[in-house]
Amino acid sequence: QRQLVESGGGSVQAGGSLRLSCAVSGRPFTINVMGWFRQAPGKEREFVAAIRWSDGDTYYAESVKGRITISRDNAKNTMYLQMDSLKPEDTAIYYCARKPGGVIATTPTMYDYWGQGTQVTVSS
Repeated sequence: QRQLVESGGGSVQAGGSLRLSCAVSGRPFTINVMGWFRQAPGKEREFVAAIRWSDGDTYYAESVKGRITISRDNAKNTMYLQMDSLKPEDTAIYYCARKPGGVIATTPTMYDYWGQGTQVTVSS
């Protein structure tokens, strides 16, 4: 069984930082593109950032550019999301996901494996 397991969520004050991790475990599968999404209460799941595993190419949502950095450790099969200068509007459950194929995409339905999510709460 393949699993994506997020960790690192928590509660911080505005302006603070958090680093999320997404570990891929279980039966090996091809990792082409991995992404982070978030969902706030009453809102649709939205794209945050994605990374292509082979060359490290990245893509960010406009709302997080300059504040959030996505990275990966190929040897550990782990993806990270470094979040700085956090704002209350960043409060959400953050999910990592895998997308088959090598083209980065922002649509959640194009991702086929998902983690269980980790809560990030930013207070003002």
